[in-house]
Amino acid sequence: MSKELHNSTFKELLDKLQQESWQLELLISGFAILGLFSATDTLALKFQIAQHEQHLTETFIWFAINISCWILITNLLIHVILRGLWIGALGLRYVSGDIDYDELNYSNKFTKYLQKKIGSFDDYIATLEDYCSIVFAVSFLFIFYFLASFLCVVLILILVLLFLDNDLDGIWENISSITGIGLILFTLIGMFFTFLDFITQGFLKRKKWTSKIYFPFYRVFNIITLSFLYRPLVYNFLDNKFGKKLSLILLPVYIGILYLTSYSYVDSNYINLDKRSSEFVANAGNYEDLIKKENDFINRATIQSKVITDNYLKIFIIFNDNIEDRLFDFNPGLKPKDDHRGLNSGIKFSSNFNAFDFRKKDSLTKVYFKTFNEIYLTKINDTYYKTKYVVTSNKNKKLGFETYVNIDSLKEGKHLLRINRKYINRKKDTVLRNEVQIPFWKFKK
Repeated sequence: MSKELHNSTFKELLDKLQQESWQLELLISGFAILGLFSATDTLALKFQIAQHEQHLTETFIWFAINISCWILITNLLIHVILRGLWIGALGLRYVSGDIDYDELNYSNKFTKYLQKKIGSFDDYIATLEDYCSIVFAVSFLFIFYFLASFLCVVLILILVLLFLDNDLDGIWENISSITGIGLILFTLIGMFFTFLDFITQGFLKRKKWTSKIYFPFYRVFNIITLSFLYRPLVYNFLDNKFGKKLSLILLPVYIGILYLTSYSYVDSNYINLDKRSSEFVANAGNYEDLIKKENDFINRATIQSKVITDNYLKIFIIFNDNIEDRLFDFNPGLKPKDDHRGLNSGIKFSSNFNAFDFRKKDSLTKVYFKTFNEIYLTKINDTYYKTKYVVTSNKNKKLGFETYVNIDSLKEGKHLLRINRKYINRKKDTVLRNEVQIPFWKFKK
């Protein structure tokens, strides 16, 4: 195959494909836009669920997929519009030919100006063709740029978790911290150099002394950012003046689109239903009967309804990793040596499980629930109620803690449920913090 690359027949084939590529471009763009638009709602929902449930790894993955999807949609839409304009211009050329400035009968001043600025109609068609071809190619290149930036941020987070946020003690903690700080500094400097070289379109590679400094970072970040997969696209893009010009145009376009999508209508200076429930706000995320769709999320805790006609109050606290971390802070004996939370394979290679381990885990589970019931306190108006939470799932199959409180003695009317949590502050004092406030109304059936 390498011999065929220099063959004149192969070059002729490439030239022919290049001239007819617009048909493939439109076909791919159409199917891609249709498929991506049909997937955007699902991808956004996956990201929202991961974000709401505070699953850091899944949140980053779905965030990257969502952004990549919208970059591709934006570029392909621009490509389809430009290619449609190009096809329209070709049709008009078939009917009308070139621009006849004499037929327009303008003054000499305007005729000379238009001839200079617009030129021939064929030049206009050729310019549109260049824009269409480059925008289609740059659609995928921009995704690689985003993924490169994303991988750099992920690398820094991994270094922090591995070297700075660990359970090592003594000299090993110092070694780990020094190593971690060194690697993070190297990564940050490399990111700065790579970004500087990118926005200056290769300035650091041109000068002899800067190239010597930048080359080690370039080799490392060539692997980190996976740029070895798309380097030929980048250099073929940058060696063209038209490509450089387009790259400067597209960046403001992206910033403008991002800015425009940030707009939303504000109804009031004081009223906002997105705020957490309080004495004056009844957020729909705190009432079980209002959580109907998959993208209706629980706001920390729920009760069965705004209006309670039963003689009991059903309280559900949704589970997240922060709850378990709080239990570990309050009772360090619960914290396991090996934390199995997060993404794990269902295939286990360890054979260390025995009857003693299961008995120990069972006894710690009792302590776990005892600690939870000691930490989370239930208060209605000014009265605390004794509760015993058990683990369960709600109607949307979300994991959490549930309990029932007898409210038969409450008068009819408005009441306020508060769920308070004990926590240990910096002074090692145990204090109460209000976690949730949910207003409700009690009436007879």
